[in-house]
Amino acid sequence: MTTLPTWSEGHLCRLKQPTDCPSCGEVLRGNRLQEAPVSLPSPFTDGHKSSCCLLVAPAHNNPGREFDGTSDLHTGISNTKGVVYNYTRGGVLRDQSGWERCVSVPLVRPDMFHLLAQWDQYLDHFSDGSMWDPAWHRFDEEHQNCFTYCLHFINSVLATEGRSSLSRETFTHSFILPRMRRVSKYTTLYDHIQRHQYYMVDRQEDRQEDKQTCLSDITVTAL
Repeated sequence: MTTLPTWSEGHLCRLKQPTDCPSCGEVLRGNRLQEAPVSLPSPFTDGHKSSCCLLVAPAHNNPGREFDGTSDLHTGISNTKGVVYNYTRGGVLRDQSGWERCVSVPLVRPDMFHLLAQWDQYLDHFSDGSMWDPAWHRFDEEHQNCFTYCLHFINSVLATEGRSSLSRETFTHSFILPRMRRVSKYTTLYDHIQRHQYYMVDRQEDRQEDKQTCLSDITVTAL
């Protein structure tokens, strides 16, 4: 699932240019579609091409590896080369594949050269710590899991930079949830168009949703 091309006239979205309006039946051929085509960018990225990011992907126990809103998710941190460090029951893995379709949260601004230069060293040193060694600490679904690992690493870097730490709630609401809402809206739209060939958008409702989420969406860099 990549960029979703749509045709829009007021409130109609389709994967292909329509010949007539499915709502009122009016012939659209020859009419000027002021907003067509509109490209809706995919919320998914290749984690191995996204350096210094927190990554969210469907867990391996999710049979279809889909973001369906009900299945478990898995998180990891990418280094500058796209290797994804992620904590599991067996300790910290360093994956060079398997994260090709995920949601990414950039953690470092491109102009923070001093941090970019040390990122891989920080990540390796942190991941080799005894806290993530299964011989010393057991993986726990509630208190010692993949997200715990990611948040602890982010806070360790923030401490090194002289910054205040982030709570689980703050990080989730500021950085994770806005992106997951975008994923939900995108997949809902895509699935509906696949089944019905078009989607009728309530423009007033859509604008109201944008107002509600825009303050969270503008915050994209944690460090």
